[in-house]
Amino acid sequence: MDMAPNTKYLQNTTSLVHSSLITLLLCCMAITTGICSSPNQPPTLPTLSLSNISPLKTHLPFPSSKFGANLVSNDALVNGAAAEAVALARAVAEVTRDAVAVREGISEVWSCNESGNESGGGLMARRKKRRRRRKGLECFDDEERKREFEDERVSFGVVRYGYLSPREEAECCQSLKEGAKLESERTRVTEAQEHEPTSKQLANVMRVKMRSIDKVIRNRRESQERIIKSYRGLVVSVASSYQGKGLSLEDLIQEGSIGLLRGAEKFDPERGFKLSTYVYWWIRQAIIRAIEKKSRIIRLPGHICGVMAKITKAKNSFNQRFHRLPSHEEIAEMVNIQASTVRLVCERSRLPLSLDRVVTDQGCMALQDIIRGPNEMMPETMLRKQLMKQEVEKLLKTLSDREANVLRLHFGLNGETPQSFKEIGRLLELSRERVRQINGIALSKLKQTSTLDNLKLYIV
Repeated sequence: MDMAPNTKYLQNTTSLVHSSLITLLLCCMAITTGICSSPNQPPTLPTLSLSNISPLKTHLPFPSSKFGANLVSNDALVNGAAAEAVALARAVAEVTRDAVAVREGISEVWSCNESGNESGGGLMARRKKRRRRRKGLECFDDEERKREFEDERVSFGVVRYGYLSPREEAECCQSLKEGAKLESERTRVTEAQEHEPTSKQLANVMRVKMRSIDKVIRNRRESQERIIKSYRGLVVSVASSYQGKGLSLEDLIQEGSIGLLRGAEKFDPERGFKLSTYVYWWIRQAIIRAIEKKSRIIRLPGHICGVMAKITKAKNSFNQRFHRLPSHEEIAEMVNIQASTVRLVCERSRLPLSLDRVVTDQGCMALQDIIRGPNEMMPETMLRKQLMKQEVEKLLKTLSDREANVLRLHFGLNGETPQSFKEIGRLLELSRERVRQINGIALSKLKQTSTLDNLKLYIV
């Protein structure tokens, strides 16, 4: 919309309103003067210049009409002036209304244009602000990603890295294999020379350049970091399912990462499998082995841990079915092992108690205050052991010197550590089988003696 003609029209209308108001004021003054003047003297109206006002049509005569001023009476003249004033006032009111309407329309157009510009500008500003915010978030993600690469500690859920592509997997695994080969060669040289070889010595042994040795070590380290960061989510997901079994989540993730690298060294990309599929078993195995070896103060053998897992599973299944704990015989029947094995495993799988453990809720008496130590022997116990030792010596005198010596060495009757048949044979210059035969003959002789019943008194 063109704003210049409207502005000019508004200015003209405003000046017209001002002129009309002045004319109305003068007319009122003239009417008042005519009414208050002498009736013998006709009133004289001032001459006004109303060129800007269009002539108004009225039925009343003007003093300047063709009839002349003498033909009109004073009352008619006064009434005509009043009528002109009223008509002029109405015209002024109409012009004022038009001017106000035009002014309001122009101001509305201006406000609309301004609001449109503001809304358009606000929309653009919001879009720019949104782009800047989005760009800032992307920069923040890049900073977090860089910080995660520089940080060696384990962090959960901050930045997730995608799996490597098949080509990247092949490159990283090849670097790990070359590094493992170099490490095995270093171990071999260390055992041969009985000291850690330098890079130059290792390069001379392998008949390669020292620069190649450094490159292999660097590529192996970079590949390890890349694989660990890319498959961290897989390690965390496997480790989370083994929480509460003696190791913290951080230790489980550490052991799982070791299994991940061990599996990556053995991965063959030519077989068509993904690295994540192959290393899953290695991660799980490393975590299970770590729980078996490091979760207890007193380590249990691996096969005992396996039997213990079967017994625990059988207990839970029996409890869910019959709503009670099973006996050792029932567990043995379910697991298909002997009841004595079940009893032994259950006894050995108990967690050790601390000597600082408080015995009762009241007081500060600990468990170590009421348990007798190994050096605290009672006189009765010492006397009993001495008598039992004398009875054993009487039994050994019924045997030959070689048979008695074999029994002393094998059972540790002389106060030393018991020895195996192989060790006894090496000491006596006999074969292992011959020592076993002498031991059997000596035990069979002792079973036939009458003094054997005297030892039953010392069996608790």
